[in-house]
Amino acid sequence: MMTTTTHAKNTVMSFIKHLNEEDFEAARKCTDDDLKFEGVMGSREGADAYFEDMKKMKFKYHILKTFVDGEDVCLLYDITMSGVTLFCSGWYKVEHNKINWFKVVFDPRPLLHQASKK
Repeated sequence: MMTTTTHAKNTVMSFIKHLNEEDFEAARKCTDDDLKFEGVMGSREGADAYFEDMKKMKFKYHILKTFVDGEDVCLLYDITMSGVTLFCSGWYKVEHNKINWFKVVFDPRPLLHQASKK
């Protein structure tokens, strides 16, 4: 029998897998319509707004470590964006087998440095 913890981890890992594959339709099925995202460079209200951005950015995630506590999942990962790889942490809240909130933190200085060169 699958536990709440197992469902939460599977939901988040499926979400990341689909993002890596650029299968945004499948990734969208892992999220609640009212998804709330908080990040270093901004936040989004609603899954549609979040996925509009993801389709443009096409991040690639390399999971380093996973921590699960009930319906909370924390990932430590390297994420490649705009040709820069950053170490990040993401905290995902899963309810009813859908991600309804997550927050990502990272040091944005490498991205800002790259942008200043252009």
